[in-house]
Amino acid sequence: MESAREAIGRRAYDVACFLAEQSLQLFLKSALLRTVGDYPRTHRIRQLLSELAKATKSKKLEDFAKTNRVKLSVLEDAYIMARYFAKEYSREDTEDAIEIAQKTIEVVKEAVGDEL
Repeated sequence: MESAREAIGRRAYDVACFLAEQSLQLFLKSALLRTVGDYPRTHRIRQLLSELAKATKSKKLEDFAKTNRVKLSVLEDAYIMARYFAKEYSREDTEDAIEIAQKTIEVVKEAVGDEL
C-alpha cells in the first residue's frame, strides 16, 4: 500500500491503482490462508472477501462487501486494466482506490483479528 501512495506522488495513477488492488488481494489471500488454510485461486477481491465472510461467519464483512460492491468492483478492474488495456486514472480515482483498499483491510482486521 505504501508503494501505491508513493506512485501517486509520481502521478503514476494507473500503477497506484494496480498496487492498491494487489495489496488488498494479497492481504485477503493471507487472511484466508491463516483462517481456513487455503484460498481460491482467483484475483477477484469480492470473491475473496465473500469467502472470508463465510469462513468467519462475519456479518460485518458480509455487510461491508454488499455496501461497497461497486467500489470493490472498480478496484478489481485495476488488475485487469493494468494487464490488458490502457486506462487513464485521475488522482481522485486513485485516492478512492487506495481508500477502499485500506478501509477493507481495516474492516477485515476488526472482524478476523488484528494479528493479520
